[in-house]
Amino acid sequence: MDQQPESGPDEAQASAPAARQRSHKRPKDIRELCYPFIYETQLQCDYEIATDELCCQVGVVMAMLPAPPGEGEAAILADLDTLQRLIYNLNGSVRGRLGIFEADLDWLKGRYDHYNEASRGRVTGFVLPRGPQPIPALHLCRCASKKVVRLLVRLEESGVGYDPILARFANLLANFFFVLTVYLKQAWNVPEVPYVSINY
Repeated sequence: MDQQPESGPDEAQASAPAARQRSHKRPKDIRELCYPFIYETQLQCDYEIATDELCCQVGVVMAMLPAPPGEGEAAILADLDTLQRLIYNLNGSVRGRLGIFEADLDWLKGRYDHYNEASRGRVTGFVLPRGPQPIPALHLCRCASKKVVRLLVRLEESGVGYDPILARFANLLANFFFVLTVYLKQAWNVPEVPYVSINY
């Protein structure tokens, strides 16, 4: 009976990295795995990490608001509390069941309109993202929301389907966080610093 030829040194070296890669994807100790999908090569995991990061950044903003909060700040805290839950619904809406609905979009549009109307006319062009905390943290939330939109674009490009309401909601989130910075600066009498672009 013929024996299977032994693999040469080149073949053994080529298979070693693959074996190492497989072994770290299934750790024997569950404490060595931070997320069940962390080693997948598709973009769903990147999207879930980005939305998780955004939710954490909203928590940072909440921690930075004055305590005890004033009337306006108490309303912001309540809005951000609702948003954290909605962002986690956004998080699971690509891999799992849809968790963002038209009623959520309508609610966020209403809150956007509320803060936008209260600070109408204050910002008419580009401004620098600065001010006392949590203004810079809110601007990071704004940027993180844009990253979520971009990951949704990449997911669609890679063939992963999702409900279009997810991108609508994430775009609205970015705009909401911006208008919240304008509202807080007005409430705290913090001047906006204009930025005049030389590019456009």
